[in-house]
Amino acid sequence: MAEKVLVTGGGGYIGSHCVLELIEAGYQPVVVDNFSNAVRGEGDVPESIRRIEKLLNTSIEFHELDLLDRPGLEKLFKKHSFSAVMHFAGLKAVGESVEQPLRYYRVNLTASMNLLEVMQAHKVHNVVFSSSATVYGDPQHLPIDEQHPVGGCTNPYGKTKFFIEEMIKDHCTAEKVAVGRRKCLSVFGNDYDTPDGTGVRDYIHVVDLAKGHIAALKKLKDDCGCKVYNLGTGRGYSVLQMVKAMEKASGKEIAYKIAPRRGGDIASCYADPQLAEKELGWKAQFDLEKMCEDLWRWQSMNPTGFTNGTAS
Repeated sequence: MAEKVLVTGGGGYIGSHCVLELIEAGYQPVVVDNFSNAVRGEGDVPESIRRIEKLLNTSIEFHELDLLDRPGLEKLFKKHSFSAVMHFAGLKAVGESVEQPLRYYRVNLTASMNLLEVMQAHKVHNVVFSSSATVYGDPQHLPIDEQHPVGGCTNPYGKTKFFIEEMIKDHCTAEKVAVGRRKCLSVFGNDYDTPDGTGVRDYIHVVDLAKGHIAALKKLKDDCGCKVYNLGTGRGYSVLQMVKAMEKASGKEIAYKIAPRRGGDIASCYADPQLAEKELGWKAQFDLEKMCEDLWRWQSMNPTGFTNGTAS
């Protein structure tokens, strides 16, 4: 029988891609989501999950559940014997977190504490947490490897990710366990210390990212303890480089305007993925051109995002 893996936030963009990769890798995902970042489809199932079911001709168990609902979480763990948890659920916008810090601390931290405590109560010791490069703050050196200092976060979203990482580490130690909808694109800031003045980030294809999470899940079978792996392409692209790549992929000119910097943003951030390649056997396969081609193809077929009754 396939191992059951709980996927929190599995109806979202990254989570749903990981659900697909889990099935392809022979696991049985059980998905929970509260629809804060997912579109409701037929039968009160996320549209992303419904499409995976149709694509793979399978059924996926889904529960509408907020991780702040501790009794609901307990009920789910009593029903299933999970071999591992993949944790994607949480609020995720940098700018919004600067404006609503208390909401981000309450939701992200409380949800993660509930999850870890229920896992502990039901003797589920394996967790893959989808963190963020924001835990490194304004980088001291580039590319960022796993030895780079963490905690100098520049926004509340990054702080919640950092705090959750710390919770997982301490918990591990304690247990001794190893598309045309906008008139104009806003570019937030063009006066950073970068080649063209716009922010530089390590853009990565979502399929590469999903496969990286699956590789981390498999690594848990080695009793590896608490490990951190940076997933990325190893190089950074500026916002304007991304705009040009999307113009090439779409064959359309993208209108944009320069807007003021957003609170909590930094100039450059990109990963050193060598450890993931060495220990997980994972390496990003797709370049910026492929990322933009696939994104444009999806957006062209889904101009308003996920909507009921639309398949691709």
